[in-house]
Amino acid sequence: MNTVASIWLQFALCATVIGLAGYHLSRCGDAIAKHTGLSGSWIGLALLATVTSLPELATGISSVTVASAPNLAVGDALGSCVVNLVFLVVIDAIFRKQPLWRRSGQGHVLAAAFGVLMLGFTLVSLLMSQVQLPHDGVVTAVFAQLGFGLTTPVLLVLYLVTMRTVFAYERDHAAAVPKNLDDTLPPLRSAVVRFALAACVVAGAGVWLPFVATDLASAMAWNKSFVGSLFVALATSLPELAVTLSALRMGALDMAIGNLLGSNLFNVVIIAIDDLFYRPGVLLASVSPVHAVTAASAITMTGLALVGLFFKPHGRVLQVVSWVSLGLVAMYLLNTYVLYLYGE
Repeated sequence: MNTVASIWLQFALCATVIGLAGYHLSRCGDAIAKHTGLSGSWIGLALLATVTSLPELATGISSVTVASAPNLAVGDALGSCVVNLVFLVVIDAIFRKQPLWRRSGQGHVLAAAFGVLMLGFTLVSLLMSQVQLPHDGVVTAVFAQLGFGLTTPVLLVLYLVTMRTVFAYERDHAAAVPKNLDDTLPPLRSAVVRFALAACVVAGAGVWLPFVATDLASAMAWNKSFVGSLFVALATSLPELAVTLSALRMGALDMAIGNLLGSNLFNVVIIAIDDLFYRPGVLLASVSPVHAVTAASAITMTGLALVGLFFKPHGRVLQVVSWVSLGLVAMYLLNTYVLYLYGE
């Protein structure tokens, strides 16, 4: 049997591998953006966000299939949304020139608004799945026979609509692309190959995570909802953090923000994908209702981010972060505390 120290070591190893691979993803993603002429915001929102969310996808699928831990899967997906929004606070604290919200592009408002829409629909679906209705209706019965809920196809369609809408906005508001590329930039073919290799490493480490997390929950006598929403979510969000910090070093602030907001959109879709792989029934009907707290926290935090992106507040609290970032931290701590007390 694994000792507690051994389990923590495995967890740390997973986190390290994911973090290092995430750094290479950001470098290659920036090269692909410059070669193709796509905006940093779009690369962050679509390409980087999808790949940096591979740990959540791999963890979710393996959790609902091999590990039989649906609470871990949903907790990881929703918890990662909350963690990603906390990373905005990290950007705000590191970016000392002026508050993050003053320098961010207006296009992020659209992505954040769609995030509220998709998270809100997920929250309503989760609460309704916990209620046993006397007559479910023909449509619900048909989807139940298929093995997944009505929520799944709706979320998939919403995500496609979101990507199409944001792409159209970024295309219409694209900045001029420089004609001369940096000589140190790797060729496009090399950047794509390295990007794919780093993505495979991230996915492989993500498959390992749910088993380590399950052992950790047992060894520490913690509930799986808490472990999934905090520790696994933090580990699987390390690529987003690595990409964010790397993008800041390159001066690509919009790419960093787009990656975090885009990852949240994809994380919600992961719940729908997990539902397709979860054979015992409808996924949201098989998990603890405490996940509604995480979904509500993510909605509230995204709403705060919307206020910051639109209002662009001046000044910092105690010369550290803006009041919007302080609100994000407060909601994260409240969500963690509630999950620790009432999770399953």
